[in-house]
Amino acid sequence: MSNVKKAEGKLGVLVVGLGAVSSTFMTGVLMARKGLAKPVGSMTQYDKIRVGEGAEKKYLPYNEIVSIADLKDIVFGAWDVYPANAYESAINAEVLKEKDIEPVKDELVKIVPMKAAFDHNYAARLDGNNVKDAKDRWDMVEQIREDIRKFKAENNCARLVVLWAASTEVYVPVNEKVHYHLADLEAAMKADDKEHIAPSMCYAYAALKEGAPFIMGAPNTTVDIPAMCELAEQTKMPIAGKDFKTGQTLVKSGFAPIIGTRCLGLSGWFSTNILGNRDGLVLDEPANFRTKEVSKLSTLESILVPEKQPDLYTNYYHKVRINYYPPRNDNKEGWDNIDIFGWMGYPMQIKINFLCRDSILAAPLCLDLVLLSDLAARAGRYGIQRFLSFFLKSPMHDYTQNEVPVNHLFQQYVMLKNALREMGGYKADEAID
Repeated sequence: MSNVKKAEGKLGVLVVGLGAVSSTFMTGVLMARKGLAKPVGSMTQYDKIRVGEGAEKKYLPYNEIVSIADLKDIVFGAWDVYPANAYESAINAEVLKEKDIEPVKDELVKIVPMKAAFDHNYAARLDGNNVKDAKDRWDMVEQIREDIRKFKAENNCARLVVLWAASTEVYVPVNEKVHYHLADLEAAMKADDKEHIAPSMCYAYAALKEGAPFIMGAPNTTVDIPAMCELAEQTKMPIAGKDFKTGQTLVKSGFAPIIGTRCLGLSGWFSTNILGNRDGLVLDEPANFRTKEVSKLSTLESILVPEKQPDLYTNYYHKVRINYYPPRNDNKEGWDNIDIFGWMGYPMQIKINFLCRDSILAAPLCLDLVLLSDLAARAGRYGIQRFLSFFLKSPMHDYTQNEVPVNHLFQQYVMLKNALREMGGYKADEAID
């Protein structure tokens, strides 16, 4: 029997960033609940998993295993450095055709972004002026908290989730003196330590303090620090990993297991991308690209492990590149060149060319992460939610205890299924091996 509280009342979804990803996400949800579009790619809307064994075995959609919020109960809000509403943003992004936006124009127009908590030093390529006037990082936090409380009250929401779908910030290395203990993090915010406290940390802190799960859709150093884990434990709120696993990394986390399972060797894996949306513009700045590079590079090393197979994976070369190319807009292209070797060390190559649409792949991830984070909160699960690793490039893990993250897509899927089984009152009956 499931011990999860029922998903009753409105679920407020507050999104940081009202650009291509979030406007596509919002438009798709509003269209789907009118029966005018299909939420393709969303696990919570389409996937069925086995529960029970033997004669008791059955395959059920997620909402028949656990109580999941209905699309009709979602209310959207946002923050953005640009004042354009969700309708204008969806039109400007040029991801969706006008015919797929117009039927929900009335609803999209009402989603007007609140002023963003923003620091130009963290995203130098953005020049919007719809920003908060905060005297320090602590004031930034307090203003965001007030926004969250006001939105919840005005929209009569029973629960909230805060989702970061904004740009990648410059890389912030983890600093033990600031990021390891909650008291130190709070002291740094009050001291206006701009070097170690990114705006995204202010959003995450505010969300968790206001009783909202926080989801990091970019590779920023935000919740993946011990101080935020401490806060999540204190507030009994779920947090996950970071950076939506949309295109190239999805391919990598699914294809690398083929090489490993078949016991083929790897000499090198070169990944390069071109994209032209706002994310591409921001990532054209080297300090911002560094944040993304760390996230994308981490995937392979925990799947093809030198210590487990020294003959096969000892000295492979792994390189990741992202190139800003405006003509492509949101239609990014990923090339992977994989140099492998087989019997007696003879070389072979694999080429993968993924012509994908960034926001079309990210939108269903936004929906699933929102609904499953809300589910986790109602199930009383708090702190790191490893079962959400399936949706993220950088699964959250406790590196202070030398925990190795699971990046293997099919092992992540087992973790997801087992968590749903447990929350639904069934036995977690698949091994992660």
